[in-house]
Amino acid sequence: MPNVRIAAHKKANPVYNAACSGSRICNPGYERSQSMKKLLIVAGIVAAAYVLICGALFVVMLQPPNIFARTMKHVPWPAFAVLPFKSLWMEARRGHVAVGDMAPDFSLESPDHKSQFQLSSLRGQEPVVLAFGSYT
Repeated sequence: MPNVRIAAHKKANPVYNAACSGSRICNPGYERSQSMKKLLIVAGIVAAAYVLICGALFVVMLQPPNIFARTMKHVPWPAFAVLPFKSLWMEARRGHVAVGDMAPDFSLESPDHKSQFQLSSLRGQEPVVLAFGSYT
């Protein structure tokens, strides 16, 4: 332990001498620096946990809709206020199709579940419009 020099006016102070007796370090900023160090460690752990949770949420958003839904049903609603859900969602579901590109092929089941519709079956024949929305 390093020697700590005490100023002459503090040598005569019995309260200071009692506080600095024994193996304690006589540095008034020491305890403050120790609590600041602990605070920084806790803040670092919280920040790391936040980044890990955001990363896990982003990975889940990249999954197919059924896996995403199964996972998200377990997320408590206050998490949506704390996590950057919208920005992660927009990045994860951005896609790679640009204006003027050919639409990727997909298939849809008919409303009566008796037949399948494939986009590529209409390619080059007629324009196709997909309208998503609620008609209620």
